[in-house]
Amino acid sequence: MILIIDFGSQYNQLIARRVREQQVYCRIEPPDFPLSAIRAMAPEGIILSGGPASIYAKGAPRADRGIFDLGIPVLGICYGLQFMVDALGGRVVGSAKREYGFAELFIKKQKGLFAGVEKKTPCWMSHGDSIGELPRGFSVTASTANTKVAAAEDARRRFYGLQFHPEVVHTREGGKMLANFLFGLCRCARAWSMKSFVSRAVEDIRMQVGQEKVILGLSGGVDSSVAAVLLHRAIGRQLTCVFVDNGVLREGEAKRVIDMFKKHLHINLRFVRAGKIFLRRLKGVTAPERKRKIIGRTFIEVFDAEARKIKGVKFLAQGTLYPDLIESRSAFGGPSAVIKSHHNVGGLPKTMKLKLVEPLRHLFKDEVRLLGKELGLADDVVWRQPFPGPGLAIRIIGEVTAPRLSVLKRADSILLEEIRGANLYGKLWQSFTILLPLKSVGIMGDQRTYENIVAIRAVTSDDAMTADWARLPHDLLARVSNRIINEVRGINRVVYDISSKPPGTIEWE
Repeated sequence: MILIIDFGSQYNQLIARRVREQQVYCRIEPPDFPLSAIRAMAPEGIILSGGPASIYAKGAPRADRGIFDLGIPVLGICYGLQFMVDALGGRVVGSAKREYGFAELFIKKQKGLFAGVEKKTPCWMSHGDSIGELPRGFSVTASTANTKVAAAEDARRRFYGLQFHPEVVHTREGGKMLANFLFGLCRCARAWSMKSFVSRAVEDIRMQVGQEKVILGLSGGVDSSVAAVLLHRAIGRQLTCVFVDNGVLREGEAKRVIDMFKKHLHINLRFVRAGKIFLRRLKGVTAPERKRKIIGRTFIEVFDAEARKIKGVKFLAQGTLYPDLIESRSAFGGPSAVIKSHHNVGGLPKTMKLKLVEPLRHLFKDEVRLLGKELGLADDVVWRQPFPGPGLAIRIIGEVTAPRLSVLKRADSILLEEIRGANLYGKLWQSFTILLPLKSVGIMGDQRTYENIVAIRAVTSDDAMTADWARLPHDLLARVSNRIINEVRGINRVVYDISSKPPGTIEWE
């Protein structure tokens, strides 16, 4: 396995994904991760990530200097290189000319980290500091027109540094460089797979839980669904899932979840129909953040009340993913632990006093989907597009009422039906409709109408950090618009959102 020390880079998760794509397991830990824990972990190598700080600035994050005495290969990327240089007696200085974006890399020797890499190759730079003086034993292995030390190494001690980012796609041969580090220098084995993960996770769950009861809040999304199936495989009837129908789900959502988990997968499922409570508390509320908080608090109350009916429960299971865990332990501080907040609020009540089970806590979203496939979950669950915890409440701009919900549910159902029919559902990150707080004049059957406007939002993305509007075929858009206007009473106009993220967001709110 590989240990990645996170110095606050926006690319730290990307490094981990690139390593795991090579079927090598890795962990991301903060700079203050104890040296004793690293020794116990016994990694084959360490990667030091980039970060926004200057190594010579007050409060700059630093790892234990002892990592360089472990006798294993170390790769420093950007700030990680600068930390390595500083820790080993070199010097880092502010660059006279900062370097951001593409640069041509000139490689001196095609061996080690650069084995099989072209001598001239594009790389992606993002730094304002540079190496002023290398530590004893280091030599320059690559340069750019602006940066003399674009790469350096001490091959005898197996220390390697890159001023650029090999993990991003813009560094054309970055994948080969990382593979050279993993297999040529660290001698890692390709042993990371979902099949191996299942075996280990089942064993870990059984060891943690023993014979005790576990509850899990099931939303029907991929994270909670995969967590439920994995837990059920490990502990069977000891698991009880609680599904709360908050009334702002998509059309047919509640029935789909019940049918799948209770009837087909035979998982203990408690269904709570609570739509009236949620709608009552949302009456008159238009601010999106207030909606989120109301829905979050109400969910907690309803879930807590149902959980208390199950006697002898000792554990609460959650579909917390690795990004949630990583973001809670920033290189610049942040909470020491995190409980994933359901519906984007502040977590479950302290009065529950349950121990946490988070079987997905070291997986990324794409890995969770692969795990779902390994566990035999249906494709429509595994590849389900993300759906916000507050549901359709934040896709209704303005007050949430039963009639407006009915209109949006039907419009959204038509869109998704047509998207699936065009075989585009799996190619889009999200696709949905939004009910606007506006009405417009129209003509239907030679009569003047004054009715609602629905917006369509469809985006492509890899990780939701950025997103681009989807270039849906015009005939598909025409068909969707025609069906919505003709089949959904109360709508006479359909528009398509062509803004990207940034500057927009994926959801409207």
